[in-house]
Amino acid sequence: MSVKPESKTVVVLGGGVLGVSTALQLVKQGATVTLVTEAELCSGASGRSLSWLNSAGERSLEYHALRMAGIDRYRTLFAQDPGRDWLRFDGGLFWSASDSAGTRARHAYEQAHGYDSRLVNPLRVATVDAHVNADAVADDAIFNPGEGWVSLPHLIDFLAQQLRAQGGKIVEHAGKASVITEGQRACGIRSAKAGEFRADAVLVACGPWTPEVVAPLGVNIPNGSPVSMLVTTQPGAHGLKVVMNTPRAAIRPNPGNTLAVDHDWYEEEIVKQADGSYTIAESVVQTLMQEAGKLLASEEPVRAQGWKLGPKPIPGDGNPVLGELEKVPGCFVAFTHSGATLALIVGELLAGEILSGEKHPMLATFRAERFG
Repeated sequence: MSVKPESKTVVVLGGGVLGVSTALQLVKQGATVTLVTEAELCSGASGRSLSWLNSAGERSLEYHALRMAGIDRYRTLFAQDPGRDWLRFDGGLFWSASDSAGTRARHAYEQAHGYDSRLVNPLRVATVDAHVNADAVADDAIFNPGEGWVSLPHLIDFLAQQLRAQGGKIVEHAGKASVITEGQRACGIRSAKAGEFRADAVLVACGPWTPEVVAPLGVNIPNGSPVSMLVTTQPGAHGLKVVMNTPRAAIRPNPGNTLAVDHDWYEEEIVKQADGSYTIAESVVQTLMQEAGKLLASEEPVRAQGWKLGPKPIPGDGNPVLGELEKVPGCFVAFTHSGATLALIVGELLAGEILSGEKHPMLATFRAERFG
């Protein structure tokens, strides 16, 4: 009579898309999982992400390969139900302020790596999306047909429902937490409001706060996270399909006939308050809405419904930090700027590493130890 192996227990620290995705994959592979988050699910960076699914522009071949695998997993999810209004693949449109040569160089680079990249101009942009204002488009723009977007709050809710249904436990409003170690090995986490959770392994997926959580363990991960803002607009008849990355506004469709809008030109206008929260002048938000409105063929004004501010996770060198910490066996990290694009594939690969102990080759260049 065969004996069923004992289930591995894992605590996932972080209620964003990387934490929820990995937790679900762990449960599917037989682990006993508790996900612990400081506030509610999706209350951090995942709740204010433009979540543009892409591998556009220039980056290392390893990073490009990982992002393309990430997009592949979203395509699988999309194929299961193409009617979802929170996951779409209608392409992306990019142009720079005045650098036509730079745009053409970006296009050539993308083509050289097999990334679907097509040059368009104002006269041809209607073939991409008739809801884009041709007068706003630069003489040289890039259309990437394979790109898409996802609404992370909707995705997290979708994944969390499965996690709970398959026996995973979610503990919200646990407050700040730290990793517990015994003999240098991670053995759980200690939270301010929900107590201790012991486990065989721990995943730290706390977005821009990940370096802060692992620092007491003697692990240095440079943190380049800026403070950013995502605005959700009031519903409107804009009809937009593509994601647009332009000099003054980045914009994508959003469920409920709304838009999600962000950029970086106003980052210095964001003010940190004494309680740790962030504010920005409403006039700045209105300016961003005006810039977004210029991109649309519709003459209907674009008005803000609400906005969220906070740190956007970016490791110091721009590349993801993924996998087990050599200094602290049993403690894994997931820290990346491209959390939306990588969420499904990283959840899959990290779950495999956590349960098997075998390092996946696609994560080889993304270990924390590269920082010394």
